[in-house]
Amino acid sequence: MTNHASYPIGTPGVAWGPAEVAAWLARQTRQRSYQADVLATIDRLRPHLDVVQYGQLDYPPDSYPLFAIRSRNWRDDLPCALVTGGVHGYETSGVHGALKFAAQHAPGYEGRINLLIAPCVSPWAYERIHRWNAHAIDPNRSFREDSPAQESAALMRLVAPIRDRVLVHVDLHETTDTDESEFRPALAARDGVAFEPGEIPDGFYLVDDSASPQPDFQQAVIAAVARVTHIAPADARGEIIGSPVMAPGVIHYPLEQLGLCAGITRARYKTTTEVYPDSPKATAEQCNEAQVAAVRAAIEFALGA
Repeated sequence: MTNHASYPIGTPGVAWGPAEVAAWLARQTRQRSYQADVLATIDRLRPHLDVVQYGQLDYPPDSYPLFAIRSRNWRDDLPCALVTGGVHGYETSGVHGALKFAAQHAPGYEGRINLLIAPCVSPWAYERIHRWNAHAIDPNRSFREDSPAQESAALMRLVAPIRDRVLVHVDLHETTDTDESEFRPALAARDGVAFEPGEIPDGFYLVDDSASPQPDFQQAVIAAVARVTHIAPADARGEIIGSPVMAPGVIHYPLEQLGLCAGITRARYKTTTEVYPDSPKATAEQCNEAQVAAVRAAIEFALGA
């Protein structure tokens, strides 16, 4: 397992400066195509759903248009559901789960709730299978005023007009083995702190908002996902990734305080999904289906509440 002392960039105990960020950036390589995997899929949805461009990311020499998918017959008298994926680009089922939900189920919600789906918030990171953007910034800690992340700022601008009308927001994520082998050691090195090893949970779990928990809502989502894939158990300390388990498969974070994507609206019902794609008990398709099940259960619960 990688530790802070052996991370190949930086000096232990010293936060990165521009030279270290540049050295880190030089190591990143494109491994898959946003155009082929995401934009081509979005194009196939255009006959049935509206597609809007809400921004453009510029990381020379690369440039990435940002697209969201909307209900075709948007009605101002209906509540809104927000679905976000790919805030962390390496969390693959977040992107493909959002696209799968849009393709298979979004038209069925016409007349019941307005849908706004941003399936790949961080396309540069999607292509490089990374957590950060090209400036070594985590977009999912950057949803705040004067955001340092282009990805976060663009999504916040998109959502701003409906921020107070969103009833339910599902932010689709994964927890992977590389969190422990690469991304957390990189974070420690970047910030000049010691890396403390943790434990990756085997299974699906949710992150509720500690400022306004909705236990019945979270358990409805867990129950739906449990029919698709297994739910992560608590570890020996009764925790998942260092946070107390509040109910089966559910932990709490202060979403808005931490600058997390799931905290960008006033939605009563909000959750962050965490799928475990490295489990020997789950396939990639199960991970995508788990994300779809979570979105559908969340919306149905919110509409029925």
